[in-house]
Amino acid sequence: MGLSVRASVAESLDLTARQASLAFSRSLSPVHGTGAGQVDKMYQDTNTLAASDTLDIDLSGALTDVFGVAFNFARVKGVFLSALAGNTNTVVIGAAAATQWVGPFGAATHTIAVRPGGWFGIACDDATGWAVAAGTADLLRITNGGSGTPVTYSIVLLGASA
Repeated sequence: MGLSVRASVAESLDLTARQASLAFSRSLSPVHGTGAGQVDKMYQDTNTLAASDTLDIDLSGALTDVFGVAFNFARVKGVFLSALAGNTNTVVIGAAAATQWVGPFGAATHTIAVRPGGWFGIACDDATGWAVAAGTADLLRITNGGSGTPVTYSIVLLGASA
């Protein structure tokens, strides 16, 4: 997993120009397991939500991994969501109606709105990650942030079974 940001800004002056460049990158390379620097479970999906619709992803039930095997997250270590560029509305992640998984969001009511063509990602490399508690803190909500048109998004969740 990695993040790389490259940008430059420039300003034209009367006889010259000023420019500043940025190169920022971070990466994680987890291996198989449940400890620090490790993940053993992955959930991935591309989905379309109707106008004003929601979907609750139950992190401790009814998930299947990339091999079609049912599993539960005990801890989540990475959340990545990208919104289709052709969307009109935002894709909102977080704040399920009940048994909210707070994870990296800070509070049960917090959300992040991902604009069309945008993406959101957060990861940690420690053994703890963000705990999932079956039946009390296990729902991650994805919401179509507007009415009138559907939204399409892709989501990847990485974590551990213990």
